[in-house]
Amino acid sequence: MTARAATRPLGTVTRGTTNPNRLRRMDRWIAATHGAELRRAADPVAVDLGYGAAPWTAVELLQRLRTVAPRARVVGIEIEPARVAAALPYERAGLVFRHGGFELPIPQRPLLVRAANVLRQYEEDQVAAVWERLCGRLAPADPATGSRGGLLVEGTCDEIGRRHVWVALGPEGPRTVTFATRLGSLARPSDLAERLPKALIHRNVPGEPVHAFLRDFDRAWAAAAPYASYGARQRWIRAVRDLTADWPVVDGPARWRQGEVTLRWGALAPRG
Repeated sequence: MTARAATRPLGTVTRGTTNPNRLRRMDRWIAATHGAELRRAADPVAVDLGYGAAPWTAVELLQRLRTVAPRARVVGIEIEPARVAAALPYERAGLVFRHGGFELPIPQRPLLVRAANVLRQYEEDQVAAVWERLCGRLAPADPATGSRGGLLVEGTCDEIGRRHVWVALGPEGPRTVTFATRLGSLARPSDLAERLPKALIHRNVPGEPVHAFLRDFDRAWAAAAPYASYGARQRWIRAVRDLTADWPVVDGPARWRQGEVTLRWGALAPRG
């Protein structure tokens, strides 16, 4: 193996589609649920992996993380060298860009890796290996301080960020699945199926947990129709509240009001 081959970034070039504010729902959730870990870290480094043809998402991630963790730093990593070169003028204190892939070419073990719309083009059977590699690079848990370690957030959204589904993983593996949407754009919860991450999108078939969940969510949404007169938010809250009777929802009304619901990964994990 040549030296050049040994240092080649891991992964393949994505389409690079990106838009300002596209990942706002994911960023908002990260700030709310992972902000304490970032605040207490001596050097809270976050990675925007595969930020795309323009650096907007990395710039925005820094801004949003610093509202909850003022010392947070962001490293944007892209496998396409031309995209890195185009992003360099946007570097500033706390924000740098690097050429690389799933190997994460930084010396630190990050507290956060955000990989949005990166695995969409991969095969389902490749996902587990990518997850394992990225989780292996996260900052470890520290029982002495109560830290659960770093967080990998991997998922998919539409082009303007109205609908988004992501999996959150720690050093130990998958933890939760979050569905997030602009409620005014939603006809029924199962509309989010087209934005399921690669690990789940092909499992939305009878007999699989994610299919059963979306079926039950649609039923709860239909039963909550009388609440629509108070607005889509109240209808969503009521539907999610009904879901908690049968599904392990781990968040509460404060997040539901944002058009979110988060469940334990084990409840939706693919069978087999």
